[in-house]
Amino acid sequence: MTRSTIRTDAASPGTLGDTANFPAGPAGYPATPGGPQTGTDQGRATVSVAVFSNYASAQRAVDYLSDNRFPVERTTIVGTDLRLVEDVTGRLTTGRAALLGAGTGAWFGLFIGLLVGIFAVVNWLGIIAAAVIIGAVWGAVFGAVAHAMTGGRRDFSSRSMLQASRYGVAVDAELADQARQVLDRMRPGAGTAAVR
Repeated sequence: MTRSTIRTDAASPGTLGDTANFPAGPAGYPATPGGPQTGTDQGRATVSVAVFSNYASAQRAVDYLSDNRFPVERTTIVGTDLRLVEDVTGRLTTGRAALLGAGTGAWFGLFIGLLVGIFAVVNWLGIIAAAVIIGAVWGAVFGAVAHAMTGGRRDFSSRSMLQASRYGVAVDAELADQARQVLDRMRPGAGTAAVR
């Protein structure tokens, strides 16, 4: 199995300036900024061979390259024009924070109860039930206290995600022509926009 990395670039499209590592997509490997790089040499010259409007299409292109025996360890997916999107999911009150905390605590209690219950000789169902109840109570307490400590500065719940406006597939400069030839054979409508 080979590894590809995702790099983000705030520079102009088609150029690879100073890059920061971005958490990898599914089955990818995250790298620590400034630490050892995973699967790629940051000093090599790369060329963008295709641009896509979404990550799934870029991933499909790299997978297609892999299926056609292209050395994908010399491939990089570059997300450009990053933006942080925070999707507000609802109002958050102390009661709702306690309820969410109770749910999380109950799941944790179930996990602990199952672990302890495996080794219990008698009444393992009672052990699991007690662990779920204790976890729910403590989760509710921690959820309510954590929300109360914000002092009303964040009375909403949300999900945050990083999005890029486009994703480029870049390869080592000496392999650019080979990659373009392989990507030109991709099924029409697969989302490929080759950069010449």
